[in-house]
Amino acid sequence: MNQRIKTIEETIEKSSFWENFKSFLNQHMDFGESISISVKDILIIISVIFITTIMLRLLLKLTTKRLPEDDKAKFNVVFGYFRWLIYVIILLITLDSVGVDVTTVFAASAALLIGIGLALQTLFQDIISGVFILIDQSVHVGDIIEIDGKVGRVEEIKLRTTRAVTIGNKVLIIPNHLYLENSLYNWTQNGFTTRENVEVGVAYGSDVQLVKTLLIQAANTHPDVLEKEATIVQFTDFGDSSLNFKVIFTLGDSFSANNPKSDIRFEIDRLFRENNITIPFPQRDVHIFNQSKTVD
Repeated sequence: MNQRIKTIEETIEKSSFWENFKSFLNQHMDFGESISISVKDILIIISVIFITTIMLRLLLKLTTKRLPEDDKAKFNVVFGYFRWLIYVIILLITLDSVGVDVTTVFAASAALLIGIGLALQTLFQDIISGVFILIDQSVHVGDIIEIDGKVGRVEEIKLRTTRAVTIGNKVLIIPNHLYLENSLYNWTQNGFTTRENVEVGVAYGSDVQLVKTLLIQAANTHPDVLEKEATIVQFTDFGDSSLNFKVIFTLGDSFSANNPKSDIRFEIDRLFRENNITIPFPQRDVHIFNQSKTVD
């Protein structure tokens, strides 16, 4: 009998504890006139923020897994800004889901974000494009790129801009959003060796086999030309005033290709002069008809 009474008393105590605990969870705190939040709501918000933090850390780790250390540091800075924005959005959504009236806050936040977005649209595009470059790894420092008709060797990739040096040793500052609006040509994506060419025309009646031999000789005697056996000559067209040829060769650095191509043109001119090969200029035949009139 005593044991039964003891069990009933313990059950009453446990029931009383849970009632007190539930009462504690349901206690509300008022913030102003329109916001009232309970202890249970606070625990839910803390749990959601904790889970969001774990998910963001996992996302950051997966995203930066293959990035170089320098790029990781840049990405972490941008990710930090977006992380706080995500926290604010998650907090507002959680407050709304637990019954807190955040309509006014939502409206003010939406208006603020729209205003900031319109004012800083280009800046956001640059930063987002910079993040894509870091993740995609489509451009690296040292690459030779061509964008919007401009060619340069990449010296530095920042979150908003990419800095490159042109062939004329001028600094080219490229806003990163241009990568989204224009086609990007990476000259060195498949390596630094490239196939270059020099075009030349010779007079009709020239020995085309001799022309081919001289063009290959002119290219292969240059010290910057690689893979001599891969140098070829193409007979490209029968022009209005000339037979057109193209000599194609391999260079180790396309960024400085203009200098060896100029040297090869000098050598072609010299060899053609020695072998009486004429480089013609456009010619036109003008016929003049003399019409005499008889005067009565």
